[in-house]
Amino acid sequence: MLVSYAAPTAVYIHIPFCTNKCHYCDFNSYVLKGQPLMEYLDALEREMELTVRQHPPAKVETIFVGGGTPTVLLPDQMERFLRIVRTYFPADPAQVEFSMEANPGTTDIDKLAVMKEGGVNRISFGVQSFNNDILATIGRIHNTDDVHRSIENAKKLGFDNLSIDLMFGLPKQTVEIMQATLDEALSLDLQHYSIYSLKVEENTLFHTLFNKNQLPLPSEDEEVDMYELIMKRLETAGYKQYEISNFAKPGRESRHNSMYWRNRSYYGLGAGAHGYMNRQRHVNVKGIQPYIDATKAGLPIMEQFEVSQQEAMEDFMMVGLRLLEGVRNSDFAEQFGTSIESQFGDTLQGWLQKQLLEQTPEGYRLSKQGILLGNEVFASFLT
Repeated sequence: MLVSYAAPTAVYIHIPFCTNKCHYCDFNSYVLKGQPLMEYLDALEREMELTVRQHPPAKVETIFVGGGTPTVLLPDQMERFLRIVRTYFPADPAQVEFSMEANPGTTDIDKLAVMKEGGVNRISFGVQSFNNDILATIGRIHNTDDVHRSIENAKKLGFDNLSIDLMFGLPKQTVEIMQATLDEALSLDLQHYSIYSLKVEENTLFHTLFNKNQLPLPSEDEEVDMYELIMKRLETAGYKQYEISNFAKPGRESRHNSMYWRNRSYYGLGAGAHGYMNRQRHVNVKGIQPYIDATKAGLPIMEQFEVSQQEAMEDFMMVGLRLLEGVRNSDFAEQFGTSIESQFGDTLQGWLQKQLLEQTPEGYRLSKQGILLGNEVFASFLT
């Protein structure tokens, strides 16, 4: 069967600079001091120009600027960066979801005003906790006052699609501390909350401490209690859990992240960024100077590989089941020309019998119990 690939409608752009490195972070990010930031913006422009020449965008529906900390850019740098984005990925301001990650310690009102003027209409603040001792323990530069001030300024400027990231399972965090954090988070009355459990990743300070038995993490049972508390509190407050770690008011789900969960293609631009189009995944050169140099010679791709039909189907199931509405037979048939059952019948039956998956009129989704054991279910679709 001949498959034609649609041009991506989603754009991810990576700003790899931070004021400091958080103790749990293994993202491709670098402390800003002494970095050639303006040269990096030049390099991004070269990559965008080359990319759209080779792969012209369809109608751009979502843009997401992540990091690092995009808000370390000074207002004039931010203005220039957003102008470049609009030049190469023009979008209808009334229809595009244009998100930017922000650190509450680096978002004063002037910078937020430049972001608004430049087309950003959704901000995701990296808050992580409303407990100042825990914020210090995990290496964040902001405190809870910074969060309240940043949110207040954003609302004042007319931003009406705001999200915050929180974490659970952090060192010295208890269910009571999580409860207090949720109280404060929900008092902000935002449109969206992302709440993730801590994963101790290699090449982080936490990994070093963990190996030395110096990381006082909550027990597995306490972590489950925190997650169940989070789900209950957010539901009671009128937020729909639409993905394992994400909660939104009706209609305020992250459209960009839903592109990933629906296994759609997307542009990936910037140092260390990942992209996916025409059934090809690519990873960009990671280091700042190597990335800048690479853009002078062509696309700064470190590796590129074809995703086989089998791998694409496995990815579809793994990421699609993260969504609480689950995977849809029609989407699977549209992407692969075959049915979910013909590919994964035995695996599906196994989880249906264990009551971790349930069948829906459209396809399959995690059951309530399955949400707690999601990783086990996702992994089973990999051959």
